[in-house]
Parts: sequence; structure tokens; C-alpha cells
Amino acid sequence: MRAASLPEVRKRVIILGSTGSIGCSALKVARDIPERMEVVGLAAARSGAALAAQAVEFGVKHVALTEEAALGSLRGGLPEGVRVFAGEEGLVKLIEEVEADVVLIAIVGTAGLRPALAAIAAGCDLAIASKEVLVMAGEIVMEAARRKGVAVLPVDSEHNAIFQCLEGREAGEVSRLILTASGGPFRTWSKERIAGATLAEALKHPTWEMGRKITIDSATLFNKGLEMIEARWLFGVPMERVDVIVHPQSIIHSMVEFIDGSVLAQLSHSDMCFPIQYAVTWPQRVRNSLRPLDFAALRQLDFEAARRADFPAIDLAVEAGTRGGTLPAIYNAANEVAVAAFVEGRLGFSGIWEVVARTMEAQAGEAGGSLEAILAADAWARVEASAIVG
Repeated sequence: MRAASLPEVRKRVIILGSTGSIGCSALKVARDIPERMEVVGLAAARSGAALAAQAVEFGVKHVALTEEAALGSLRGGLPEGVRVFAGEEGLVKLIEEVEADVVLIAIVGTAGLRPALAAIAAGCDLAIASKEVLVMAGEIVMEAARRKGVAVLPVDSEHNAIFQCLEGREAGEVSRLILTASGGPFRTWSKERIAGATLAEALKHPTWEMGRKITIDSATLFNKGLEMIEARWLFGVPMERVDVIVHPQSIIHSMVEFIDGSVLAQLSHSDMCFPIQYAVTWPQRVRNSLRPLDFAALRQLDFEAARRADFPAIDLAVEAGTRGGTLPAIYNAANEVAVAAFVEGRLGFSGIWEVVARTMEAQAGEAGGSLEAILAADAWARVEASAIVG
């Protein structure tokens, strides 16, 4: 009732990572609700021609490309009057110089951290799809947002679901945050068969169409481990109250169990447009063209315990999130290196877990959480994990 009484607002949105899967879904939302979402800035890593086409379609006058070698293909497709920012610093300049209400961080990896802090400093609400930002620096980002009085709006379907279920509730009322997992392509495989999984098999996700890195993370359940650490900071709940349940249909996107025993869940089809739209239009809900659920057609919803012994990423995440400091950054960086090695054929599938575990063992992580310490730990972990792979 509160949200319905608010005036309709057209949000000005900057999308970082606009040519990736999340960015393209965000532009689908902009096409669907143009009266509520105006795209005022776009950024990509290297897809200059695709970025130029997006800028032309949406009439965007400010764009950024991090890989300067691709600037020629970008500029060649832009009309006169469009301002181009280059390099990683260009992402920050785009945020600083364009008036926006919301900055959507859809950049894979650690590259979204500085732009996220820049968005908060500029007074923009932060719609965040990049797990790594909150995994590495959740305490810093959330504290900066509190000081500035801006909202951190989760775009991951799981965290967006929890955000909706928690609306208006205090962390002290929460018994458990229950993240749902599809289980990935190897949910029913034996441990021995999983160890020999190929890249092609790891990329066959049963539910979602996503980028290569996150699809492999779904197969190892590292995506769920990262989400557990992210949830701990987003919602102010300790790691021991963050849980995972496997739900193969991916209709329930997550649940919240309250201290009175009641459980609230958010349900929708597996389409990233749902959480993206809610992050942009929050605290209001807006009609769209997305397909609603047909409960008679669903027939049943299944649940099963996560196989933590066979998918060690979850327990490694609990350790990293509980001990905190720089250890989550080490967990994340080592996983990125291990996944890259797997993609390149230099590491077996089960070696991904081994590399992360050994990297975490090599350095316990500092208790402090300064940005400098986090970035140093990230750099150290990449070197260490590469040595373990090598």
C-alpha cells in the first residue's frame, strides 16, 4: 500500500556491462517500461560495435569502453555528440559526470568494485549484479551506502528474492536466509563422474542462460558460495544463518525463515528481467509483458539437500565468510584463476575446488578489511593460485 501511493518516477539508469547477459536483460526491461526507466549511460569491456548499437537505439550520449584497443569499432558506430570514456578509469568518470538515479553494476569479476564505490559517492542507488563486489568488500560497500543514505539493490535472482521477502523486516526477526540452487548440470552425477567433467558438460546449465564464468560457477556451486557471503553483508545476517537448498525447477528463487517459524518465498519464471525491473522501480511494482506463473502447469516443486561433501565450494564459503577480513577476496580470486585454468584445459574440473582450498590454506587472510588490504589479498591469491595450477 505504501509503494502504490508514491508518484510515478522515471529512473535514470547507467548500465555497466551492458553487452553481457545481465546488461542485455536490463535493456529488455528498458524497452518494456520506457516510461519508468531511462538509460543515460552504457559501458562495456571490449564489444565496441555492440555498445555503439545500444547507444544509438536508446539515444545514450555517454558511453565507456574499458579496453582501449576496441575504441575504433565503438567510435565508428556512434553519431556525433556522444561522449566516450576509455579505460577502467572511464567507468568512474562516466558515473561522476552523468546524472543518474541508479547505477547497475553488471561487470564480471573485481572490476566493478571501484565503480560501485564511485556510484555511492555520487549519491546513486546501487543495483548490483556482480557478486564479487560484495564478496570482496561487502563491509566497506554497505557502510559507505549507509553513510551516503543510498540503497543497495540486489539484482541476483536469489538476493532480489530475499530482498522482497524481507521488505520492512529487521535482521533480528530472521532465523535463516535460504538460498535456492538449481544444482547445476552435475546435480545427479556421482563424485567420480563429476571429477572427469568436461568444459562442454559444465556449460550445459539446466535452467539459466548465462556467461561462461558464472555457468561454470553454477556447476561447481561456487556461485552459491559467493551468494552466501554476499547475502551475509547485504542483509546483515551472520553466516551461520545463511543456508542453501537445491530446488531444480528454479521457480522459488529464495526464501526467508523468520523466528516465528513462518517462511516467505518469492516465485517467478527464470528470467532475469524480473529482479532487474524490481531493482530499478523499487519500491514500486510496475506492469510489464513478462510471463506470469501458471501454478496448474507447474504440478510440483522439488527440494533436496546440497551435497556439500561432493561440492566443497559451499563449506569453503562458510569458512571464508565466517572468518571474514580478506579471506573472502582470496576465495573469490582463487576461484577465478582456477576456472580460467579449467576453461583453458590446464586443470581438471575437481581441481577448481582443490586450488581454492589450497590457496586459502596458504594464507588465512588478514582480519582488517581496508580496500588496500582487500586488493592486495586479491592480487596475492591470483599469484598463489596460478602457482598451484602450474
